[in-house]
Amino acid sequence: MRGADKDRFLSALFAPDDRRADLMALYAFNVEIARIREQVSEPTLGEMRLEWWRGELEMLFSGEAGDHPVLQGLDAPARAGRLSRQGLENLIEARRFDLYDDPMPTLNDLEGYLGETSSSLIQMAAWILAGDEAGAAAEAAGLAGVAYGLAGLMRALPVHRARGQCFLPADMLAAHGIAPAHVLSGRWSEELAAVLGELRDVAGRRLEEARGLSRSVPRAVLPAFLPVALVDLYLARLRASAGPGMLKTVRDVPQFRRQWRLWRCAMRERF
Repeated sequence: MRGADKDRFLSALFAPDDRRADLMALYAFNVEIARIREQVSEPTLGEMRLEWWRGELEMLFSGEAGDHPVLQGLDAPARAGRLSRQGLENLIEARRFDLYDDPMPTLNDLEGYLGETSSSLIQMAAWILAGDEAGAAAEAAGLAGVAYGLAGLMRALPVHRARGQCFLPADMLAAHGIAPAHVLSGRWSEELAAVLGELRDVAGRRLEEARGLSRSVPRAVLPAFLPVALVDLYLARLRASAGPGMLKTVRDVPQFRRQWRLWRCAMRERF
């Protein structure tokens, strides 16, 4: 968990002692589902793994946690009613898209995908932290998750390209006269730069919209939102390093800068 999702791992450290393990278990579940694509040799095997997790969730919410350590970690919040079975199942269903090489059709589809993955994860984490009170943060979670997810997808462009995936919306690419194949070929162009610039703008707007709703976010759920505090750092890095290297090397921010930002935002109770 610590190495696979460092941002969320560090953010969970700011959660209360009696909720931290539950958050870690939720994030570990997300890691397990998200990395299925890279663990299987063909989509059918990925489908089988997703169905296995779906079956295990059914058992978990029936009172049987199973032997997997992640499921055992989810047992306590599930029994306490602090975990959404529907949210976890939606996460599994959304990740089915990852198993195939189909291009992301539109920006609207991409935001919907991120809503069921990144945004849903924030909302489920908020529920673990504050129960019913977390409902007040639902709209902010939706926007914040899209912002964080967009930044992450652009940073991971080399990883996705290497395995034949293109998450850049086909409609945005077509508007600039290029196609997903152009991205997968590794050819840099002004047209591709323009698409990435537009996506950075969308991420920036969603971030500002989420922050504009910060007063509706209960203080207790802040650890769920803390990873979003890193979005503007990531967008600045992507903007400063825009060029052919974006297709070959993940654009990251030094760890000390991320940790400092998370600590500062936690102390100031904002994201």
